[in-house]
Amino acid sequence: MSSEPHVRASDEDRERALNELRERAAEGHLSMETFVGRVDQALRARSAAELEQLVADLPQRGRFRRRATDLVGSVSDFSTRLRAAWRRPKLPRLALPADTRIRYVVGRGSACDLVLADLTVSRIHAELRREEDHWLLVDLGSLNGTRLNGWRLVGPARVRSGDEISFGDCAFLVSVPL
Repeated sequence: MSSEPHVRASDEDRERALNELRERAAEGHLSMETFVGRVDQALRARSAAELEQLVADLPQRGRFRRRATDLVGSVSDFSTRLRAAWRRPKLPRLALPADTRIRYVVGRGSACDLVLADLTVSRIHAELRREEDHWLLVDLGSLNGTRLNGWRLVGPARVRSGDEISFGDCAFLVSVPL
């Protein structure tokens, strides 16, 4: 952060000051009332110098304490992501065939190659098309959409092993033969 009063505070400067305030409050160097007041001031600060003043009176952190705090934060983030992944529902596998056919239609209709008996799936919902060395997923104008890794398709998209595909509310984890 610059100490010149005329230098406008950047988003990066503001974020750095807010992180410093958060860390110092967590370490017990700021009361909750002081922390809230300084966060409000940081959000309204116009210059980098105003942001510097918000943290200038706080004692400097030692290198060991900073690294320990960062390590604990990293472990906490990892455990949170691991817990979320563990709770995520296990999806059924959709193994793409290794035969010579190049087109498979997915839908609720009985003429489809993969019939899904779910009302969120259109009669003719989507197709899986084999190109030279990969598979493409194409939505065929379905009402509830086709999704690849959470993104609704607006055109053909390449499908790889491990991708999550959804036809309406029916979701699968793709496995492609080698």
